[in-house]
Amino acid sequence: MSSKLFLVLSVLIGMITLSNCAIAQDENFYIFLSFGQSNMEGHAKFEEIDTEVDERFQVLQAVDCENLERKKGIWYPAAAPLTRCHTGLGPSDYFGRELVENLPAHIKVGVINVSVGGTKIELFQKDNYQSYVDTAPDWLQNMVKEYDGDPYGRLIEMAKLAQKDGVIKGILLHQGESNTGDQEWPLKVKGVYDTIVEDLGLDENSLPILAGEMVSAEQGGKCASMNAIIATLPQVIPNAYVISSENCEAVNDGLHFSATGYRELGRRYGKQMLAILGY
Repeated sequence: MSSKLFLVLSVLIGMITLSNCAIAQDENFYIFLSFGQSNMEGHAKFEEIDTEVDERFQVLQAVDCENLERKKGIWYPAAAPLTRCHTGLGPSDYFGRELVENLPAHIKVGVINVSVGGTKIELFQKDNYQSYVDTAPDWLQNMVKEYDGDPYGRLIEMAKLAQKDGVIKGILLHQGESNTGDQEWPLKVKGVYDTIVEDLGLDENSLPILAGEMVSAEQGGKCASMNAIIATLPQVIPNAYVISSENCEAVNDGLHFSATGYRELGRRYGKQMLAILGY
Protein backbone atom coordinates (compact mmCIF):
# COMPACT_ATOMS: atom_id res chain seq x y z
CA MET A 1 0.00 0.00 0.00
CA SER A 2 1.39 3.41 -0.97
CA SER A 3 1.92 5.99 1.74
CA LYS A 4 -0.59 8.30 0.02
CA LEU A 5 -3.33 5.65 0.00
CA PHE A 6 -2.56 4.76 3.62
CA LEU A 7 -2.95 8.42 4.59
CA VAL A 8 -6.29 8.69 2.78
CA LEU A 9 -7.61 5.55 4.47
CA SER A 10 -6.44 6.78 7.88
CA VAL A 11 -8.28 10.06 7.40
CA LEU A 12 -11.46 8.25 6.30
CA ILE A 13 -11.34 5.92 9.28
CA GLY A 14 -10.85 8.89 11.59
CA MET A 15 -13.81 10.70 10.06
CA ILE A 16 -16.04 7.63 10.44
CA THR A 17 -14.99 7.21 14.05
CA LEU A 18 -15.73 10.87 14.84
CA SER A 19 -19.04 10.60 13.05
CA ASN A 20 -20.02 7.57 15.09
CA CYS A 21 -19.10 9.36 18.32
CA ALA A 22 -21.11 12.39 17.32
CA ILE A 23 -24.13 10.23 16.59
CA ALA A 24 -23.82 8.36 19.90
CA GLN A 25 -23.57 11.47 22.05
CA ASP A 26 -26.92 13.07 22.84
CA GLU A 27 -26.56 16.82 23.38
CA ASN A 28 -29.94 16.79 25.11
CA PHE A 29 -28.70 14.43 27.81
CA TYR A 30 -27.36 16.65 30.61
CA ILE A 31 -25.00 14.82 32.98
CA PHE A 32 -23.82 15.94 36.41
CA LEU A 33 -21.07 14.60 38.65
CA SER A 34 -21.80 14.37 42.40
CA PHE A 35 -19.20 13.76 45.08
CA GLY A 36 -18.58 14.42 48.74
CA GLN A 37 -19.12 12.77 52.09
CA SER A 38 -22.16 11.39 53.93
CA ASN A 39 -24.65 14.14 53.11
CA MET A 40 -23.98 13.75 49.39
CA GLU A 41 -23.80 10.00 49.77
CA GLY A 42 -27.34 10.04 51.15
CA HIS A 43 -27.90 9.68 54.88
CA ALA A 44 -31.68 9.83 55.34
CA LYS A 45 -33.93 6.80 55.01
CA PHE A 46 -35.76 7.16 51.73
CA GLU A 47 -39.49 6.66 51.39
CA GLU A 48 -41.66 5.21 48.65
CA ILE A 49 -42.10 8.65 47.09
CA ASP A 50 -38.33 8.80 46.61
CA THR A 51 -38.37 5.66 44.47
CA GLU A 52 -40.94 7.09 42.05
CA VAL A 53 -39.12 9.01 39.34
CA ASP A 54 -39.57 10.33 35.81
CA GLU A 55 -37.48 8.10 33.52
CA ARG A 56 -35.93 11.25 32.04
CA PHE A 57 -33.91 11.34 35.27
CA GLN A 58 -31.22 8.64 35.21
CA VAL A 59 -28.32 7.48 37.39
CA LEU A 60 -25.16 5.86 36.07
CA GLN A 61 -24.49 3.10 38.56
CA ALA A 62 -20.99 3.48 40.01
CA VAL A 63 -20.85 0.11 41.82
CA ASP A 64 -22.47 -3.28 41.31
CA CYS A 65 -25.56 -3.70 43.51
CA GLU A 66 -27.26 -7.08 43.45
CA ASN A 67 -29.92 -5.91 45.91
CA LEU A 68 -30.93 -3.14 43.48
CA GLU A 69 -30.46 -5.29 40.39
CA ARG A 70 -28.04 -2.70 39.04
CA LYS A 71 -24.64 -3.14 37.42
CA LYS A 72 -21.75 -0.71 37.34
CA GLY A 73 -21.61 1.44 34.22
CA ILE A 74 -25.29 1.07 33.28
CA TRP A 75 -27.91 3.83 33.28
CA TYR A 76 -31.06 3.27 35.36
CA PRO A 77 -34.07 5.40 36.36
CA ALA A 78 -32.79 7.48 39.29
CA ALA A 79 -34.82 5.95 42.09
CA ALA A 80 -33.14 6.17 45.51
CA PRO A 81 -30.51 5.16 46.47
CA LEU A 82 -28.20 6.85 43.95
CA THR A 83 -24.80 6.13 45.47
CA ARG A 84 -23.93 2.68 46.77
CA CYS A 85 -26.14 -0.32 47.47
CA HIS A 86 -27.33 0.56 50.97
CA THR A 87 -27.08 4.35 51.08
CA GLY A 88 -30.01 6.73 51.56
CA LEU A 89 -31.60 9.90 50.28
CA GLY A 90 -29.35 12.86 49.42
CA PRO A 91 -29.47 16.17 47.52
CA SER A 92 -28.79 14.60 44.12
CA ASP A 93 -32.19 12.89 44.23
CA TYR A 94 -34.21 16.08 44.19
CA PHE A 95 -31.68 18.02 42.17
CA GLY A 96 -32.53 15.77 39.25
CA ARG A 97 -36.26 15.90 39.91
CA GLU A 98 -36.17 19.70 39.96
CA LEU A 99 -34.41 19.74 36.61
CA VAL A 100 -36.68 17.34 34.74
CA GLU A 101 -39.74 19.13 36.09
CA ASN A 102 -38.55 22.43 34.64
CA LEU A 103 -36.46 21.59 31.57
CA PRO A 104 -38.05 21.02 28.14
CA ALA A 105 -39.48 17.52 27.72
CA HIS A 106 -36.83 16.48 25.18
CA ILE A 107 -33.98 16.95 27.70
CA LYS A 108 -32.86 14.10 29.95
CA VAL A 109 -30.81 14.42 33.14
CA GLY A 110 -28.21 12.00 34.45
CA VAL A 111 -26.19 11.92 37.66
CA ILE A 112 -23.09 10.02 38.72
CA ASN A 113 -22.62 9.94 42.49
CA VAL A 114 -19.33 8.80 44.03
CA SER A 115 -19.32 9.75 47.71
CA VAL A 116 -17.83 8.37 50.91
CA GLY A 117 -19.21 9.18 54.33
CA GLY A 118 -16.80 10.72 56.82
CA THR A 119 -14.09 11.53 54.31
CA LYS A 120 -11.98 14.64 53.97
CA ILE A 121 -11.63 16.33 50.57
CA GLU A 122 -8.16 14.75 50.44
CA LEU A 123 -9.74 11.45 49.33
CA PHE A 124 -10.49 13.05 45.95
CA GLN A 125 -6.99 14.41 45.36
CA LYS A 126 -5.78 12.36 42.41
CA ASP A 127 -2.09 12.40 43.33
CA ASN A 128 -2.37 12.29 47.14
CA TYR A 129 -5.41 10.17 48.00
CA GLN A 130 -3.45 6.99 48.72
CA SER A 131 -1.53 8.48 51.63
CA TYR A 132 -4.85 9.64 53.08
CA VAL A 133 -6.47 6.23 52.65
CA ASP A 134 -3.47 4.45 54.16
CA THR A 135 -3.93 6.33 57.45
CA ALA A 136 -7.75 6.30 57.45
CA PRO A 137 -9.77 4.19 59.93
CA ASP A 138 -10.93 0.74 58.86
CA TRP A 139 -14.55 1.77 58.36
CA LEU A 140 -13.54 4.41 55.80
CA GLN A 141 -11.11 2.07 54.07
CA ASN A 142 -13.91 -0.48 53.72
CA MET A 143 -16.14 2.06 51.94
CA VAL A 144 -13.27 3.08 49.70
CA LYS A 145 -12.80 -0.58 48.73
CA GLU A 146 -16.26 -0.51 47.14
CA TYR A 147 -14.70 1.82 44.55
CA ASP A 148 -11.71 -0.50 44.11
CA GLY A 149 -9.67 1.72 46.39
CA ASP A 150 -9.92 4.90 44.32
CA PRO A 151 -13.21 6.88 44.44
CA TYR A 152 -11.79 9.70 42.32
CA GLY A 153 -10.66 7.22 39.70
CA ARG A 154 -14.13 5.64 39.68
CA LEU A 155 -15.76 9.06 39.26
CA ILE A 156 -13.59 9.80 36.22
CA GLU A 157 -14.08 6.29 34.83
CA MET A 158 -17.86 6.70 34.98
CA ALA A 159 -17.70 10.28 33.68
CA LYS A 160 -15.73 9.23 30.61
CA LEU A 161 -18.25 6.47 29.99
CA ALA A 162 -21.08 8.99 30.34
CA GLN A 163 -19.44 11.34 27.85
CA LYS A 164 -20.22 8.77 25.16
CA ASP A 165 -23.93 9.20 25.91
CA GLY A 166 -24.38 12.85 26.79
CA VAL A 167 -22.75 16.11 27.83
CA ILE A 168 -21.36 16.82 31.29
CA LYS A 169 -22.91 20.08 32.44
CA GLY A 170 -21.76 20.53 36.02
CA ILE A 171 -20.53 19.24 39.36
CA LEU A 172 -22.42 18.90 42.65
CA LEU A 173 -20.37 18.91 45.85
CA HIS A 174 -21.40 18.44 49.45
CA GLN A 175 -18.33 17.97 51.60
CA GLY A 176 -16.65 19.83 54.42
CA GLU A 177 -17.76 18.44 57.76
CA SER A 178 -14.50 16.49 58.06
CA ASN A 179 -12.50 19.58 56.98
CA THR A 180 -14.22 22.00 59.36
CA GLY A 181 -11.90 24.91 60.12
CA ASP A 182 -9.55 24.08 57.26
CA GLN A 183 -8.79 27.43 55.63
CA GLU A 184 -7.10 25.62 52.74
CA TRP A 185 -10.32 23.76 51.83
CA PRO A 186 -11.29 26.09 48.95
CA LEU A 187 -7.86 25.65 47.34
CA LYS A 188 -8.05 21.88 47.85
CA VAL A 189 -11.47 21.83 46.16
CA LYS A 190 -10.06 23.91 43.32
CA GLY A 191 -7.30 21.35 42.87
CA VAL A 192 -9.86 18.53 42.61
CA TYR A 193 -12.04 20.62 40.29
CA ASP A 194 -9.13 21.47 37.98
CA THR A 195 -8.07 17.82 37.82
CA ILE A 196 -11.61 16.68 36.94
CA VAL A 197 -11.86 19.22 34.14
CA GLU A 198 -8.43 18.28 32.80
CA ASP A 199 -9.02 14.53 33.01
CA LEU A 200 -12.29 14.86 31.09
CA GLY A 201 -10.71 16.96 28.35
CA LEU A 202 -12.86 20.01 29.10
CA ASP A 203 -11.97 23.68 28.99
CA GLU A 204 -10.55 25.34 32.09
CA ASN A 205 -13.28 26.65 34.43
CA SER A 206 -15.92 25.44 31.96
CA LEU A 207 -18.05 23.48 34.43
CA PRO A 208 -20.16 25.12 37.14
CA ILE A 209 -19.59 23.56 40.56
CA LEU A 210 -22.36 23.84 43.15
CA ALA A 211 -21.24 23.45 46.78
CA GLY A 212 -23.81 22.97 49.52
CA GLU A 213 -23.50 24.42 53.00
CA MET A 214 -23.25 22.32 56.14
CA VAL A 215 -26.25 22.08 58.48
CA SER A 216 -26.87 25.65 59.63
CA ALA A 217 -26.30 26.98 63.15
CA GLU A 218 -30.04 27.61 63.45
CA GLN A 219 -30.62 23.89 62.87
CA GLY A 220 -28.01 22.97 65.46
CA GLY A 221 -25.23 22.31 62.98
CA LYS A 222 -22.03 21.14 64.65
CA CYS A 223 -19.99 22.15 61.59
CA ALA A 224 -21.86 25.35 60.76
CA SER A 225 -18.65 27.37 61.16
CA MET A 226 -17.46 25.70 57.93
CA ASN A 227 -20.07 27.65 55.98
CA ALA A 228 -17.96 30.82 56.19
CA ILE A 229 -15.10 28.94 54.50
CA ILE A 230 -17.41 27.43 51.87
CA ALA A 231 -18.63 30.96 51.10
CA THR A 232 -15.16 31.83 49.79
CA LEU A 233 -15.11 29.07 47.15
CA PRO A 234 -16.25 31.42 44.33
CA GLN A 235 -13.15 33.50 45.04
CA VAL A 236 -10.91 30.68 43.83
CA ILE A 237 -13.22 28.98 41.30
CA PRO A 238 -14.95 31.57 39.07
CA ASN A 239 -17.72 29.12 38.15
CA ALA A 240 -18.55 28.11 41.76
CA TYR A 241 -21.91 28.66 43.45
CA VAL A 242 -22.79 28.14 47.11
CA ILE A 243 -26.12 26.48 47.95
CA SER A 244 -27.69 27.72 51.18
CA SER A 245 -28.80 25.22 53.82
CA GLU A 246 -30.83 27.80 55.74
CA ASN A 247 -34.07 26.28 57.04
CA CYS A 248 -33.24 22.87 55.58
CA GLU A 249 -34.46 20.50 58.28
CA ALA A 250 -31.72 18.60 60.09
CA VAL A 251 -31.65 15.60 62.42
CA ASN A 252 -30.50 15.55 66.02
CA ASP A 253 -26.89 14.60 65.32
CA GLY A 254 -26.19 18.14 64.08
CA LEU A 255 -24.42 16.79 61.00
CA HIS A 256 -27.06 15.44 58.64
CA PHE A 257 -30.30 16.59 57.10
CA SER A 258 -33.63 14.84 57.36
CA ALA A 259 -35.33 13.47 54.25
CA THR A 260 -37.36 16.69 54.12
CA GLY A 261 -34.15 18.69 54.42
CA TYR A 262 -32.47 16.78 51.59
CA ARG A 263 -35.45 17.27 49.32
CA GLU A 264 -35.34 21.02 49.88
CA LEU A 265 -31.55 21.24 49.60
CA GLY A 266 -31.58 19.18 46.41
CA ARG A 267 -34.21 21.43 44.83
CA ARG A 268 -32.04 24.43 45.70
CA TYR A 269 -29.14 22.85 43.84
CA GLY A 270 -31.55 22.29 40.96
CA LYS A 271 -32.88 25.85 40.93
CA GLN A 272 -29.34 27.21 40.82
CA MET A 273 -28.40 24.92 37.94
CA LEU A 274 -31.55 25.85 36.05
CA ALA A 275 -30.58 29.51 36.37
CA ILE A 276 -27.06 28.73 35.11
CA LEU A 277 -28.53 26.85 32.15
CA GLY A 278 -30.80 29.79 31.34
CA TYR A 279 -34.14 28.38 32.50
